[in-house]
Amino acid sequence: MAADRLGVCGGAAGGRAAASQARRLKGPDRLEITAFERGHFTSYSACGIPYWVSGDVSGPDALIARTPEEHRERAIDLRTRTEVVEIDVPGGRVRARDLAAGTESWTGYDHLVIGTGARPVRPPLPGIDAPGVYGVQTLDDGQALLDTLAGRDGGRAVVVGAGYIGVEMAEALLRRGYEVTVVHRDDEPMATLDPDMGRLVRTAMDGLGITTVGGATLTAILTGEDGRARAVATEDATYPADVIVLGMGVRPETTLARAAGLPLGAYGGLLTDLSMRVRGHENVWAGGDCVEVLDLVSGATRHLALGTHANKHGQVIGANVGGGYATFPGVVGTAVSKVCDLEIARTGLREKDARRAGLRFVTATIESTDSAGYYPGATPMTVKMLAERRTGRLLGTQIVGRRGAAKRVDIAAVALTAGMTVERMTTLDLGYAPPFSPVWDPVLVAARKAVTAVRAAGM
Repeated sequence: MAADRLGVCGGAAGGRAAASQARRLKGPDRLEITAFERGHFTSYSACGIPYWVSGDVSGPDALIARTPEEHRERAIDLRTRTEVVEIDVPGGRVRARDLAAGTESWTGYDHLVIGTGARPVRPPLPGIDAPGVYGVQTLDDGQALLDTLAGRDGGRAVVVGAGYIGVEMAEALLRRGYEVTVVHRDDEPMATLDPDMGRLVRTAMDGLGITTVGGATLTAILTGEDGRARAVATEDATYPADVIVLGMGVRPETTLARAAGLPLGAYGGLLTDLSMRVRGHENVWAGGDCVEVLDLVSGATRHLALGTHANKHGQVIGANVGGGYATFPGVVGTAVSKVCDLEIARTGLREKDARRAGLRFVTATIESTDSAGYYPGATPMTVKMLAERRTGRLLGTQIVGRRGAAKRVDIAAVALTAGMTVERMTTLDLGYAPPFSPVWDPVLVAARKAVTAVRAAGM
């Protein structure tokens, strides 16, 4: 019996995990795997690039989980610098271009995994592609930025965008001695938080010496006579820069999928069932940043570009292709970040998310400390919680603080996944000792206040 053929578009987290898991379950004699990656690297942590730039991580080798050679040693025919340019679903084949040689060829498949990831938002504005403007999506991007920073003793840097990548890159450049300005469209940084929590982030960033400019729309990158980027222009002002970093978010990279007639959702991501099989296509699978996933809190699909999800998607796909059975039930939208010593976390719905979902809710915000108030070094922490008005079901939690703040959001993430009410949360048996927490953990204090708000609103 001939071996099944598995084709994989993309060698990052989702595609790599799918290929590796399928290989573990099926040997080379039962499954031939061909994977295509347009870049030089595979299986690397793009999330680690800001910490490479800052100097915390030696990189890029430290960011690579498995090299192309290591994949090939596991009987995976991994073709780097090779881009899939067409998917022929009825014919069960893909057309790929060797970027070095410029040649193209067709490869057949019995199962296809689409792991094309996401593309950075890069609006078609004057100067946006000028030298001196950098993204931080790939290891090649990180190396290009570091090559520019090497040998320089600081200067002026402008970061466009104040999401996770934006604030992390602001820290990285600040630590490299740059005068940093962050220009962003929303009124407050970290639009993944509610504005009142984002305001805490802005205040902390200002205190660190990072200038934040909110409500600013990018209109152009201004260049010098040499064609190199020299400033960022908005509708109201111009900000001189020696280096410009774009951190304006990402969109699902589904150009190939759209051309192939595969189903896409409201955010442009591929739609799959719980097994990560593309809807309506028995032998086509998709995972990672190119898909939309079920939000377990709102019940709608959403796009979340996180390596944690991509690896899980790949494990599920690989198990199913390899003859097993696995599902990916959905997400609650947990994410953490930091800027210097400030930790930022969220899970579940923001206020505007809850309104969009048609949910009636109450909010509760408390201020506490990461450890017992009398313990040396205790630092402040703000926790905000959303609960459904009538049922008391937890809808979301946001945390801004310092030592130990970010990972506390995992308590709320588990509660959301379990569908717990805020009243039920108050009885959680969490660890306590003065160096680690007040006797009432800040998350439980917020839950208690949310219970009061629910009762006052009338259950």
